Amino acid sequence: MLTAKVVWFALGITLLVLELLVPIPTLLLAGVLGIGALVVAAILLVGNIPIALQLLIWVLISGFLGWYSRRFIPKGLGRIRDADEAVTIAEILPGQAGRVKYEGNSWKARCDDPKTAIAINQKVYVLRRQGTTLIVMPEHWLQEH
Repeated sequence: MLTAKVVWFALGITLLVLELLVPIPTLLLAGVLGIGALVVAAILLVGNIPIALQLLIWVLISGFLGWYSRRFIPKGLGRIRDADEAVTIAEILPGQAGRVKYEGNSWKARCDDPKTAIAINQKVYVLRRQGTTLIVMPEHWLQEH
């Protein structure tokens, strides 16, 4: 039978594993929610409490841990850094590579959105690098979204 302590325990383990497996930093969000769920499961081992109180304890513990863990996250990690700019020197077709001039050199580049084409002489932002290929987004796309 699925008891509340089993559900909280499973939720806690799932969230902790998710924190470890997700390639993007979740800024410890899944981890603190998972720890909060495990604390509620441990409390339920001692005695049964109403679901409303279980949820309140989970929210309070997770909120406190989230607030406390902020000091361990490097400053600026949650902010978007200023993107580097480049200019296309060969058209980037949807899903294909083109070329951009970046820091005075010609680089192979691909648009982060595989459905977007970027014309020649367009300003783009460099999001990241994959090997020798720059992943870019056109300036107008960022302004529209």
